[in-house]
Amino acid sequence: MIYKNTRLLILTFVLAGCAKPEKPTSIVGTWELVSATSIEKGKSESTFDPKRKMIKIINDTHFAFLNHAIGAASDSAAAPFSAGGGKYTLDGNVYTEHLDYFTDKQWEGNTFEFTVHFLNDTLIQRGVEKVEKLNVDHVIIEKYIRVNQ
Repeated sequence: MIYKNTRLLILTFVLAGCAKPEKPTSIVGTWELVSATSIEKGKSESTFDPKRKMIKIINDTHFAFLNHAIGAASDSAAAPFSAGGGKYTLDGNVYTEHLDYFTDKQWEGNTFEFTVHFLNDTLIQRGVEKVEKLNVDHVIIEKYIRVNQ
């Protein structure tokens, strides 16, 4: 009996070792923004607006974000909908977004590199947003919580 169990255990380890290595999937999922900070010229300020809701959806190759006002339809004219997305790469904890689509076309075609960390169901990303033609150059720190499905 012990011999049979040992063979089964060895077979399990051999099969697990033959599995194709996969791209890290910890970032894959749907994330809701819960905190956002911008640091420009040494000054830190919260850019999180609790009257808006933003989610980021990440699959194996692409990301997309959707942002809109919370509340009645009559409130939405004052705070328009925005969305964007594109391809991304993840190398260790370096997450790089290639923004191919965005509501404001002047942001399109830019690449943004972030360092990402995970703490339980929280994704924290920190990096520089720089768009020369818009005179944008600041550090952003965003915290997202995984949306349970």
